[in-house]
Amino acid sequence: MDCRSELNSQKCNCTYTCDKKGICCECISYHRSHDELPACYFSAMEEKSYDRSISNFVKMRGWK
Repeated sequence: MDCRSELNSQKCNCTYTCDKKGICCECISYHRSHDELPACYFSAMEEKSYDRSISNFVKMRGWK
């Protein structure tokens, strides 16, 4: 399966500049190794905090 990095980049809401933008499998793997979620799990406003922690994701949704 070919990576559609150009199409993925157009839809990516990540505002951080990195070499993984549009390469979702690498982005997910990277964030997973840091107990984080990628930007696409967050709204545009939430993403700007750069806090990609799972605990922040849960807190933003009001879950316990």
